[in-house]
Amino acid sequence: MTFADSHFADSHFADSSSGTVPVQLPNGAQVKVEIAQSGREDVGFDVKSFQGVTDAIEGVAEAITASLQKVSPHKASVKFGLEIQIEQGSLVAAIVRGTGKANLEITLEWEKAE
Repeated sequence: MTFADSHFADSHFADSSSGTVPVQLPNGAQVKVEIAQSGREDVGFDVKSFQGVTDAIEGVAEAITASLQKVSPHKASVKFGLEIQIEQGSLVAAIVRGTGKANLEITLEWEKAE
């Protein structure tokens, strides 16, 4: 294997660490997102969809909303952090303890109308 071959392999596959990948948002804009990689993962060079991350946010919000409707508080606030990871070539969101590792910090608030 030549140096060029090993450099290509190292840049195309990632070990447990972080790196950036190009991501296309629903409105078509592209951003680079820092991701956490677990294990040796083929991150590829293609632009990733952000849909898995937005689906995770919606799912968490829907689950919390359903619980809050049952207990019916006057006001509620939930804060959680998401770390964006890559698994099998797709972006996924992992809820993390604390916000130090989070790529995104999400605060959801509800208040009953008077």
